[in-house]
Amino acid sequence: MASSLKLTDEQFEKIASANRELRLELTAKRELIIMPPTGGETGNRNFELYLDLGNWNRQTQLGKAFDSSTGFTLPNGAKRSPDVSWITQVKWESLTTEQRKKFLPLCPDFVIELVSESDEPEATREKMKEYLDNGLRLGWLIIPKTQVVEIYRYHQDLEVVKAPSYLSGEKVLPQLVVNLVPIWET
Repeated sequence: MASSLKLTDEQFEKIASANRELRLELTAKRELIIMPPTGGETGNRNFELYLDLGNWNRQTQLGKAFDSSTGFTLPNGAKRSPDVSWITQVKWESLTTEQRKKFLPLCPDFVIELVSESDEPEATREKMKEYLDNGLRLGWLIIPKTQVVEIYRYHQDLEVVKAPSYLSGEKVLPQLVVNLVPIWET
């Protein structure tokens, strides 16, 4: 498809519904992004991260956790599907039953983006900045190839950490601790 192809929300939703096996996003400029499936290593890394968040969320019941197949319509109009994401229970309860069935009309409070072999780190950084501009409270950009984590916090400077063993959910996800050793070893 041409990179200059611009879509309306309705066109995007039709394409996404007809191609559920694809991971699709729509930028705020209405440009379609088609993301290839991940390889085994990246899929396993995503799964490990999602399990840690999911287990924490099941114990605390502070919100709702989502995998990469969940779409969010950000306040700027972009439609994004982070690798791992989470919203507070308050945000979830503010949604109508109908809103919960579609792309969620909000920005997650927390996201993890894992840079795979086929991803461009700079494009993923731009996506992280977009999340921040739309209300993200905490985000982790994990780059296994260089063993670097970029930590994005609302209204704070970017923090870059080399090969951390653990990451904390800080005040956004209290008592969440994610072990990154398996991510570096995959």
